[in-house]
Amino acid sequence: MTPVPTGPDGRPDSAAHTGDTTGSDATTVTAVDGTAAWELLLPAASAPARTRGRALQAALREAVRSGRLAPGTRLPSSRDLAADLGVSRGLITEAYEQLTAEGYLRSGRGAGTWVGDAVRAARPRARDLAPRSGGDRAGFVPGTPDLSLFPRSAWGAAQRSVLAELPHEALGYPDPRGLPRLRTALAELLTRRRGVVADPERLVVVSGVAQATALLASVLHARGLRTAGVESPGSPQHDALYASAGVATVPLPLDDEGLALGPLHESGVRAVVTTPAHQFPTGIAYSARRRAALLDWARSVDGLVLEDDYDGDFRYDRAPVGALQGLDPERVAYTGSVSKSLAPGLRLGWLLVPEWLADDVVERKRTTDLGHPALDQALLARFVERGEYDRQLRLCQRAYRERRDVLVAALAEHFPGSRVSGIAAGLHAIATFPERYGPEERFLARVAEAGVAVRSLAQYGHGASGEKEAKGVVRLVLGYAHLPPGRIRTGVERMAKAV
Repeated sequence: MTPVPTGPDGRPDSAAHTGDTTGSDATTVTAVDGTAAWELLLPAASAPARTRGRALQAALREAVRSGRLAPGTRLPSSRDLAADLGVSRGLITEAYEQLTAEGYLRSGRGAGTWVGDAVRAARPRARDLAPRSGGDRAGFVPGTPDLSLFPRSAWGAAQRSVLAELPHEALGYPDPRGLPRLRTALAELLTRRRGVVADPERLVVVSGVAQATALLASVLHARGLRTAGVESPGSPQHDALYASAGVATVPLPLDDEGLALGPLHESGVRAVVTTPAHQFPTGIAYSARRRAALLDWARSVDGLVLEDDYDGDFRYDRAPVGALQGLDPERVAYTGSVSKSLAPGLRLGWLLVPEWLADDVVERKRTTDLGHPALDQALLARFVERGEYDRQLRLCQRAYRERRDVLVAALAEHFPGSRVSGIAAGLHAIATFPERYGPEERFLARVAEAGVAVRSLAQYGHGASGEKEAKGVVRLVLGYAHLPPGRIRTGVERMAKAV
């Protein structure tokens, strides 16, 4: 087909082209990529008869949006296009009229049908900004569980049961604290497994520890708090979460028992974020003496401790130490999630708050998102009630204990003189390598070149907790839970060969 002659303004030259634009002698131009316009619509033309008209309209609309039919492109006559596609002329006429009414096309008596000027090419497809491993053959970056352990069959069965039994009214706006059924189930679970004082009326279902932290930070800011203490080294996300609520963070060093008391008292803060069951990332457990001293500090300053119990269920050498919150529920806000036990993509967690903060936190949760999705809550409640969550924890404990043992053995074999510190718990370990493997910058560079992703302890805080290590000593935070034993052994061997 040949292009239609146009006038100086780019529109069809009426002297060169007149008459009925639906006639068989009408001409057209190709789409911007050289494809004839009718070829863009062929898939839609083969749709079932009852939906063919809508399919043709949608395909033509998308061709205009995407830029394959550029503004100013003249379309074939309805008769020609219908013949090319093997459909009725009425379907094409209806499609042209509908898209003209919507502004995608323009037409005029004796002037044909053209792609309108108001449409702009669609933007690129949405990008996926989710964290990825980067293709490392053995990435030891901590923080991710083994997602292949997710109980798909049990979760799917629970989902079908919940959908069958959930009353219609349960799909309305939920209690911002969470479904009573889930709060009751979680309160029983946390009391039994973590030793917390779990009143369902003070338990808020949240989309993970991040939202719990942001909610508390916002409430504390509204009450006049402007600074909060964070463990150093510690989780890097706390700075951003508190900053988003207008609260500055003060790094507080650790010693062998937990947060160092002197710097804590000198800091002037009245709120502090802690991971006492298994400190992230050093791997220590707060001593009983330090736990008591931390609560004494909170009482003396009329303050609050936020306990992030991110992996408290995973202890491999003994029963897990109970949560700090159980000692003083009015001075400790307790939070956790299923991100390490099930999957972070579920975005399900909990926050237990002191009575004096409960109303403010619930109201903040209400204004933030009107409550967590009801169907997801009902599903987790059933999963907990039927004992499936306990079974999942046992499965993960066995798998992660084995992987930690494999990591320790591989380091002893390939890095003589190295040592693993911290308690036997969680999803990561601290490995310290002798001076001969340093300096750390060179170690990290060579390991990265070998295709193994690792993180140093220094990357998680403001200095290495005040410890004085010899120059050249390398300290790594090695995540192992997401790696099968074979890849752990291979990764450690690759590191050894690289350095």
